[in-house]
Amino acid sequence: MKRARWIVSLAAVAVLVGGVLSATRNAPEPSTRFITDDQGRALILRGFNTAGSAKSTPDALPELTEADIDREYGDMGTNFVRFLIQWRAVEPQPGVYDTKYLDKVAERVRWYGKRGYHVLLDMHQDLWGSGITPTGTAGNGAPVWATHLDGLPVGTDQPTWEMYYLEPGVIRAFDHFWNTTGEHPELMDHYAKAWKAVAARFRDDPGVLGYDLMNEPWGGSVQGPQFETGPLAALYRRSIAEIRSVDRDSWIFLEPQAVGVNWGLPSALPYFDDPRDGQPRIAFAPHLYPLPLDLGEDYTAGSKEWTDRTLGWWRENVLRTADRLRAPVLLGEFGLDMSRPGASDLVDRVVRLGERSGMGMAYWSRDPGTWGPYDEGGRATPLVAAYARPYPRAIGGVPVSIDSDQRSLTLTFDGDDTGPTEIYLPAAGFPDGGRASEGEATWDAARRILTVTTRTSGRITLTITPT
Repeated sequence: MKRARWIVSLAAVAVLVGGVLSATRNAPEPSTRFITDDQGRALILRGFNTAGSAKSTPDALPELTEADIDREYGDMGTNFVRFLIQWRAVEPQPGVYDTKYLDKVAERVRWYGKRGYHVLLDMHQDLWGSGITPTGTAGNGAPVWATHLDGLPVGTDQPTWEMYYLEPGVIRAFDHFWNTTGEHPELMDHYAKAWKAVAARFRDDPGVLGYDLMNEPWGGSVQGPQFETGPLAALYRRSIAEIRSVDRDSWIFLEPQAVGVNWGLPSALPYFDDPRDGQPRIAFAPHLYPLPLDLGEDYTAGSKEWTDRTLGWWRENVLRTADRLRAPVLLGEFGLDMSRPGASDLVDRVVRLGERSGMGMAYWSRDPGTWGPYDEGGRATPLVAAYARPYPRAIGGVPVSIDSDQRSLTLTFDGDDTGPTEIYLPAAGFPDGGRASEGEATWDAARRILTVTTRTSGRITLTITPT
């Protein structure tokens, strides 16, 4: 989500301590687990969150057209979208699921699916829900009927939107949801069954990759490992069971506690069983908002060094958590104001971090403005040039390393028989397509996809250069 300044001196110290502790252990290896397509090819997902506008629209749908998707693909070759949905729209009344809303979501999923995108449905929330204030403008996600403030106040004069999380009424709403109070044990069951309704609707949709169970979970009065191993783990187990009762194949994505983990602290999420036949399809989906930038710094000078350190701590702690969960990693959110100094350099740094760590990513967000790829007038922001770079969309084997710049891509993988490797090549660096250092390559100029068929065993290194 779009960031503002936290008043978090204590948190800054915690991240520094966490980073030091992390650095005292051996650095983890890149992930060897990957999200896969129906052929079994490793997917490298790259795209956007679509979109923050869905938080405030009455129908909980983003402001989006098919032409917007065509432009995004034409400019940056994205293959992935983290598509925001909301509990308030799925279950507007207790036990009543809005099939018309799900049909409208399905229509937009088809827009993406027929263009070859993979869609992750994200049950989004910020500040619990719109019922925390009389005007309904502060929060998003939960329905009003599930909002219990017990008369506790929620001040509306906040210096930054995140400070609402510290309001007594908001904390109480979360405490009731997590059943910390013992007064509303039904709320988590409603949430899990809402996911069952979503999964039942989309289980056979070829465009839907999977489900992100909750955006940036907040524990109310319970925080840290006690929250992640307690009520958050309980919600995830219930939701996994409900989803798997109707959908055995889609991927399920789990987020850690946002506060701290987004900045580089370790997560305490435990391992989760996947009750499906075959290999588990559970992925880890943390967010990345380096603390110096969250505090308002630019990616320049001294703050750049501090940010790079926190990026290193974040990577190490994320890979350790993924190893404990035995799960592949997706960077579900990262982003910043692209009009700020050093912004394009940070995007390049995060993309390279993802390549080194074997993880896909979704930028926050697709909305017009200085944080997105296009401004309010429809003009491209610096994000388009920074994000448009070659990448392997699907790999016919197990990735070992990826390294790219604007005019070259080197991919090393262990071949198998899952299918050909597909590589997106942007027009800026590859105007006439590309050539592969080995294998048989075909070029689709309309989609800007180089498809390379290689041997199906052994270590393979593909170097792609402009034709």
